[in-house]
Amino acid sequence: MFENFGWLSQSQADPRKSATADPPLVRFALIAIAMLFLGLFLFIPVAAVFAQALQHGLGEYLKSIIDPEARSAIRLTLMTAAIAVPLNVLFGVAASWAIARFDFPGKQTLLTLIDIPFSVSPVIAGMMFVLLLGVRAPIGGWLYDHGIRIIFAEPGIVLATIFVTFPLAARELIPIMQAVGSEEEEAAIVLGAGGWQTFLRVTLPNVKWGLLYGMVLCNARAMGEFGAVSVVSGHIRGHTNTMPLYIEIMYNDYHYVAAFAVSSLLTLLAIATLIAKHFLERRVIPVPQKGADEIETKVAA
Repeated sequence: MFENFGWLSQSQADPRKSATADPPLVRFALIAIAMLFLGLFLFIPVAAVFAQALQHGLGEYLKSIIDPEARSAIRLTLMTAAIAVPLNVLFGVAASWAIARFDFPGKQTLLTLIDIPFSVSPVIAGMMFVLLLGVRAPIGGWLYDHGIRIIFAEPGIVLATIFVTFPLAARELIPIMQAVGSEEEEAAIVLGAGGWQTFLRVTLPNVKWGLLYGMVLCNARAMGEFGAVSVVSGHIRGHTNTMPLYIEIMYNDYHYVAAFAVSSLLTLLAIATLIAKHFLERRVIPVPQKGADEIETKVAA
């Protein structure tokens, strides 16, 4: 019937034609364009950062890093990430478990609220904390009268960082928990496991790679956050400057070696994050459902 339609006959002759069977010139052009963009927007800028940081030699580079203000910025950045990441991971685990396992009034509202930091500018987020916790605000004024300073101090930096990073772990864990399902947990409970035992030996192992992936993303964002931290920090040298703020100040003061030396540390962090992200992405896959014998072994372990 369709013999006269040459185009149909040709298509039927090779129904599984490979999508990569394009002319070599097209493939070469696409690869060249991709490599050109990578070179212009990734490789060259990264190489320029390290070239600028080392332009006066390794000694000047190390001197810039061990400067007291630089060490203070590095310490504050690490401390902020060390506080923000575990708290956000705890929130992410709790929120994802509740959303993936239970139906309750306000579930969609909770999902929407989790996404707020994605839609609110970090600068606006910082301004909100200033309006709520500044010394002239009712809450902030009361805290200040009792010896607790939030804005223009380390607690404000930690709060702002937690706000802008808290969706990352939750948004990574929610789809993984939904994909894994609750069958293994229900089987573990039937076999006599308690709530914490089920969580630690069944739920957590099933989502561990997604959890680590969320931690990597949260840590990278926490260390590199600029907008919200800039608003609440007050830019007090040696006290409330994180690494991104210190870099901005050094650059504006024409201390280029110091600025690019600390920038190189953040660049190394970004590279390490990309490497970790690459390996973790290969592991973040839905876990196949196991049989009752395997689940019983887990519970009894």
